[in-house]
Amino acid sequence: MTEQRDASSKADWRQTVFLPKTDFPMKAGLPQKEPGILARWRDEDLYRKLRDARAGAEKFILHDGPPYANGDMHIGHALNHILKDMVCRTQSLLGKDAPYVPGWDCHGLPIEWKVEEEYRKKKKNKDEVPPVEFRAECRAYAQNWVNVQREQLKRLGINGDWDHPYLTMDPQAEGTIVRELLKFAESGQLYRGAKPVMWSPVEKTALAEAEVEYEDIVSTQVDVAFEITESPIAELVGAYAVIWTTTPWTIPVNQALAYGPEVEYVIVSDGNRKFLVAEQLKAQFAERTGLTLGDVLSFPGADLAGTIARHPMHALGGFFAKPRPLLAGDFVTTESGTGLVHMAPDHGEDDFALCKANGIEPVFAVLGDGKYREDWLWLGGQGSVINPKFNAPDGPICEALREVGGLLAASADYKHSYPHSWRSKAKVIYRCTPQWFVPMDRKIDRQAPLCAAEAGIRADQDEGETLRETALRAIADTRFVPEKGRNRIGAMVEGRPDWVLSRQRAWGVPITLFVDRKTGQYLNDPAVNARIVAAVMAGGVDAWSDERAQEYLGDTYDAANYERVADILDVWFDSGSTHAFVLESGRWPDLTRPEGYTGPLADLYLEGSDQHRGWFQSSLLESCATRGHAPYKAVLTHGFTMDQKGMKMSKSLGNTISPIDLMRDYGADILRLWALSVDFTEDHRIGKEILAGVADQYRKLRNTFRYLLGALEGFTEAEKLPVAEMPELERYMLVLLERLDATLRQATADFDFNTYVRALTEFCNEDLSAFFFDIRKDSLYCDAATDAKRRAYRTVLDVLFHALVRYAAPVLVFTAEEVWQSRFPGESVHLLVWPQLPISTVDVDRWTELRALRVTVNEAIEPLRREKVLGSGLEAIVTVPASAPDADLAELFITGTVVRGQCETVTVTRTSDHKCGRCWRHLPEVAEDGALCVRCEDAVAGIAADAEGAA
Repeated sequence: MTEQRDASSKADWRQTVFLPKTDFPMKAGLPQKEPGILARWRDEDLYRKLRDARAGAEKFILHDGPPYANGDMHIGHALNHILKDMVCRTQSLLGKDAPYVPGWDCHGLPIEWKVEEEYRKKKKNKDEVPPVEFRAECRAYAQNWVNVQREQLKRLGINGDWDHPYLTMDPQAEGTIVRELLKFAESGQLYRGAKPVMWSPVEKTALAEAEVEYEDIVSTQVDVAFEITESPIAELVGAYAVIWTTTPWTIPVNQALAYGPEVEYVIVSDGNRKFLVAEQLKAQFAERTGLTLGDVLSFPGADLAGTIARHPMHALGGFFAKPRPLLAGDFVTTESGTGLVHMAPDHGEDDFALCKANGIEPVFAVLGDGKYREDWLWLGGQGSVINPKFNAPDGPICEALREVGGLLAASADYKHSYPHSWRSKAKVIYRCTPQWFVPMDRKIDRQAPLCAAEAGIRADQDEGETLRETALRAIADTRFVPEKGRNRIGAMVEGRPDWVLSRQRAWGVPITLFVDRKTGQYLNDPAVNARIVAAVMAGGVDAWSDERAQEYLGDTYDAANYERVADILDVWFDSGSTHAFVLESGRWPDLTRPEGYTGPLADLYLEGSDQHRGWFQSSLLESCATRGHAPYKAVLTHGFTMDQKGMKMSKSLGNTISPIDLMRDYGADILRLWALSVDFTEDHRIGKEILAGVADQYRKLRNTFRYLLGALEGFTEAEKLPVAEMPELERYMLVLLERLDATLRQATADFDFNTYVRALTEFCNEDLSAFFFDIRKDSLYCDAATDAKRRAYRTVLDVLFHALVRYAAPVLVFTAEEVWQSRFPGESVHLLVWPQLPISTVDVDRWTELRALRVTVNEAIEPLRREKVLGSGLEAIVTVPASAPDADLAELFITGTVVRGQCETVTVTRTSDHKCGRCWRHLPEVAEDGALCVRCEDAVAGIAADAEGAA
């Protein structure tokens, strides 16, 4: 045998080594490859195949919150839809039937605004265009962006029913929204009233809180003097009650002043005039006015009851000549100003409530465009009230007040947060107008008939419960991920005012009510309502017209006696009703619950955290009002994507990142891996450096699969080895795989995809590539094909392949398909279910100790390699403490020889043994460098015998 080894010392043994073989490329080429995979899925109708494969399985229904159809997909859309796809794919992997039907929100001001912009460019007046024609243009605009966004979202690899999305502008959707509105009307949960609401003078419509965003602005602050004409406190008569405000434009609509009953007030004098202010704020008042003041008298606010003042512009007569009473208001504080607040019930919620309680009604002086009425005695026809120049210290309001001696101070330097329309970006005002509201605190009439006559839809609702109480109870019954979402939406619902439903625009679902011209009450007739619903279902929103009014009213009512409401619905009511259209209509059978099911129809709603005040809340209120419970069992929220520096993305800053560009440069799988790697429950970042790290993470995962494919080349069922016959290392890896499996299952249940991806990546990198693959490459390359150790290793690799490709499939949808098809051409990987793993047991603690020792050995070898003392660990003789666990340590450490010694630390020296020409191990049995060790000699002989037999 020695002679044979000697004779082979200079032979080339590379052809006898079992190196991994695969056509799976190291370079991904995702931007070029992914569209072809998408096309195959489309041609094979993968979505329908998956539905058929899961037919009859337990349902998991994620109801898609509709994005707005008015622009290209942005990074927020991409993150949101990747998360939704991950949810559906992981639930499908668990064996559930998890359909996904995408949808779009198509009505509302943003679309109408864009169409109007085109009109303005063409010098065209919207009001001169027939409403039907204008709505048709809005519909076409929305449809165009639906088509654009649909293709962009599909490119992300989102598996859904893209050919049959839901659109809120679909006539049947519009009819369903009308039907839901009429349920409110029939159960007494609707009223028309005048109260201040957020109003956009630019867009000429009321806005909901969810349509408002806050930005810092600089306003004019003014101190205005109201002369006191009557008071129980004699010293006050002839003095001036001073108010401070940052909205000078509301002074022309003032009707009263408010004081704090618990506030301490003082009369101060500059030697000529006396002023009434809060004691705590007199210094600030003096600083703003530049007056030198001395105290005259102090007293509690409660003593001001019965005090009357007059408006600075009282000489104009009429409205301005009426007395301005001082009223007790518990909202008055001493944080800023003067401790006195001027009351304009048209333009403030506190103002409205306090004045109404004292018999003072709004006057509707400011029109929808932000100008005062033409007949208003002061500044009639002027405005707009949100114009800074109009409110400036030298503007018409301040100039008029200065002329009559009512202006004590004015400066355009007050910086504060102010509400803006998130669509037009213009400032909004509070404006009292007649609007339609849903009351939050009115007891719901349980006996009222229902529009569609559904039996028991409010079965969960307690007797006499208000909408606020029902919603808060539903919030308590809902799962929130993260949990803090419960408190956020709960606080919003707890403190929200009545829901303003009406909008004064053209593109939307109409408020389909007839109002009695004599009584002011809306008609509540189920037969009339049924005709309206049927007409809108058939013809869409254009069916609501004066021409058809008598048709809907039938023979029972005369159209001349009824006002047909022309307002449209808040677009949040549209989207808040989608659960009724999408999940109940039967139009999408995949989303249908079993007969008799009465609970929330959706397992999950998933949107950005801003939707606590938007879609989550409107859906909650709509469903609670009509069904007595939330439409969802769980709510998952994600944060917002910032740039690499943590700054909010903005076109003006030039730091926006387009997911379309990212997919062109990196591919969708890289974008998906980023989205599922970040802690999406908080605000998170994206940028070139971050994506470079994600790309590196992807390469490591891809190389894991490439190695598995190559190492399993030619693997057959006959080669498999039972777990009981495997070496301990293989059994240990199966235990680690079981632990990974449990972690991923829990992460799926928790919607914790950051943990899901991190656990999968760490397992591939640390447990496989850096440990298992590293140790066993010697056995794979050099052991005989029939060797039990090699068979055990390949058996475990096969188990790993089947498990890991499934685990990765919801994340790397294209790569997982490419990997699977490389080994098993045919059916898609996405039809597979969660892997069934072989059961294995091993002393994990012992292996944890061995792995720690392996790290120590590598750390001891590395300096010798840097110093060129060792070429590799195979040249090392390692001495370990005698207490080290029993194992084939040389194999575990990938070293030449391991000995146990009476030492406390690991030591390393260079071996004098020769190197095997095939496996490169340094062993005493190798006669000279390049000769074969016994194992390699036997393996080569076996290969030769097999070749001879095949010949």
